[in-house]
This record gives sequence, C-alpha cells and structure tokens, in this order.
Amino acid sequence: MIVPSLQYAARILKTADTRHLAKFMWNFGVKGVRSVNLFKKRMKEGIYFPPFIYISVLNSCNLRCQGCWVDVDKPQVKIDLENLNAIVNDAKQHGNSFFGILGGEPMMHPDLFDFFAQHPDCFFQLFTNGQMITEKKAKQLRQLGNVTPLISIEGTEVVANERRGGKDVLNRTLRGLDNCLENKILTGVATSLCQTNIDDLLTEKWLRTLIDRGVHYAWYHTYRPVGPQIHEELALTPEQARKVRQFVVDMRVKLPLGIIDAYYDGEGRALCPMATGISHHISPTGAVEPCPIIQFATENVHESDSIYDTLTKSEFMRDFREVAAKNTRGCIVLERPDLVKDLAEKHGAQDTTLRKQAMAEIESMTSRNSQWLPDGSEIPERHPVYRWAKRIWFNDFGVYDQLDAGATQPEPVKAEEEEKELAGV
Repeated sequence: MIVPSLQYAARILKTADTRHLAKFMWNFGVKGVRSVNLFKKRMKEGIYFPPFIYISVLNSCNLRCQGCWVDVDKPQVKIDLENLNAIVNDAKQHGNSFFGILGGEPMMHPDLFDFFAQHPDCFFQLFTNGQMITEKKAKQLRQLGNVTPLISIEGTEVVANERRGGKDVLNRTLRGLDNCLENKILTGVATSLCQTNIDDLLTEKWLRTLIDRGVHYAWYHTYRPVGPQIHEELALTPEQARKVRQFVVDMRVKLPLGIIDAYYDGEGRALCPMATGISHHISPTGAVEPCPIIQFATENVHESDSIYDTLTKSEFMRDFREVAAKNTRGCIVLERPDLVKDLAEKHGAQDTTLRKQAMAEIESMTSRNSQWLPDGSEIPERHPVYRWAKRIWFNDFGVYDQLDAGATQPEPVKAEEEEKELAGV
C-alpha cells in the first residue's frame, strides 16, 4: 500500500502544474473538508444544504449516447452566466467551494470559461467527452488553474462509437485528454460501466494504460437504465456490481492512481449521495432536482434569489431524501421507481425535461438492482487512507439508521418475471 501511494504522490507532483495543484489542495481539499464539516453541523439542526452541488449548464451535446437522459436533440437551453454566478456566489456564502459542471456537453456553453474565471476561490470538476478541449482550450484551463476535466471514455474504438453515437469517438476524445495532460492539468477518466465495455475497461491493464498516458484519477460509474431510451440490456447484474466494487478496492492498494467511487462508505456499505444530502443537482432549465436522473422538481433557481433558501426549505427535496433513506441504500430510481412517481405526484412536481415524458418513463420502469449489494456481502476499503477519509467525510451520516435497524433489501422484480405474473403464468 505504501509504495503505490508514494509513487502516486510523486507522479502528481511531477505531472501537475504547481499553481493548479495548489488551487486543488486549497479550494477542494482544505475548503472542501470545511464544507463537509459545515454540512454535518447543519444536519444536527435539521438543515440540509449539500456541500457539493452539481450543475448541468446546458442540454446541448455533440454526441448521442445510448441511454442519455438529457434532451440533447432539443433546442438549446442553458443557465446564463448571471444565474451561474448567482448560484455559486450564494453557495460560497454558506461554505461551498466545489462544484460539478455537467451538460449535455458543458464545453458548448459560450460563457463557461468566463464563469470559471470569475470564481478563482472555487474548484470545478468538468464532466466532458473531451472532444472540444483543443490545445488552446487546454492552455486556458491551465491558466485558470481551478478546473479538473473528467473525460468520459466508454470503450474501445468500436464500442465507443456504438455507445456514444458518433464516428472516431475514441481518437477524438484521446486528443482532448492528451491536450489536458500535456498542459499539466489534473485530469481524470470516467467510465459508465455496462455490458458492452465492462470486460475491456474494468481491468488492471486498462488502468495501467491510463497511468502510462499520465491520467491522474479514474471514476467508475455504473450504467443506469433511465430516460427515453432505457437500454435495459446494458445494465449490470448484481454479480457484476459486486465485481466492480471488489475491483476498485483491490486496485486502490495496488496502483499509483486515484480511483473515485460515490456509492460506498469505508466499510463497503452502499449509499446514495442524494439520500444522504451531500449532493443535489440543478438542471439546464434551472430546476432544482434531487439528482440528475430524477427529473422532477418543485423549485427553480430562476424563481429564487438564494439556492441556499431553495434547498433548505424545499419540502419536496426533504421528503425525497427521507423516503429514499427509509427504503433503500441503493438507487431509489432503479429499485423503486414507484416511489419516485408517488413523490412527484404527492408534491405536484413538474417534469423538468424538454420532452415532457418523465412520468411515462418512470411508469414504464421495472424494479432492478443498483449498487446495494445483498446483506453480509459488503466489501470494506483496504487502503487505510481511503477508509479513514470516508469515515470522516464521505459516509451515510446516519441517514440509514432506521433502514439498517429493521429493513432488508427487497429483491428487484425482473422484467420477465413481471410479464409472467401479468400473464397468469
């Protein structure tokens, strides 16, 4: 464990711009820890304001990915610079310093770099396909010093084209990735694991390829079949979900690479960042949503002067967190779409999509597994630093106490079993 950790630290110091690294350590590290501590302090008073806010700045994208829930084929809708600044400025007043920036493809937002430049006291994680990060743009990112690109790679050449709905997708993405690395920017690679890429990308060989290229961290998501084109055939099985968790835990102690996960605590117990309240989402229309794949809202940033007031006073958001935490440690959308529908109807929540089909899509879903593994099969962190950090700053914060005390995980209803039941078989 010690040797890979020292190798990783040495690699970061050698390959990252000093000024950029300093901003990361201060704005994300020191101030990020402070924001989580403030979050925990507010929780004790019954006040929930997430330390990490994710903002989808617009809906447009140059690709057409399988299973995308964003209305990338609709006319462009974006949060303008004035409102982006208002969101961040208000959040900063309450201790926040880190923001996730999503799309669509956020690089298509005309004011994106001006936005970053106006908040040198913050750190931003830019979720991007990387294809618009030219050498010039990469140099601008280095000059800004407060942005880490998280570039999505969904498979080898053939799979990437199929998954992302484009041509020469992998090569164009790798050019953007290399532009970032050559400019000594802290850069990560994200992968949404599914049936067509898990064998290629959930491997030590692939991670070593990233290390050799100079990548600083990797983030494995799991494909979530939601939205207008669900593609259920791509979803991982419970056995594969466990395999992903085991792989991440093992590679953390073996390789000089940061490996992020957002769905487990240090003891290996599943959690949902939305249910814990540690993160929420703002859509391209300004809708304040529990998370990016729950496309219902009762509040909008365009109708409020304070994102803090909006989030801390929202009955819809509070009810969503509580219902999710009482019913599952996993993803409420995948495991209990019926509860998502009930909550939206109870609060009169608006469909926040441009296609206006969110309710029909939820009604069409059947219950399936998510990150919550069966009881007794938790896989604790092996790396002492990850385990220590999660115990302090990334755990369930006690929101699942009622569930853990008496509930057991429901078995997901498989589509074929439900069809047989409806047919009277």
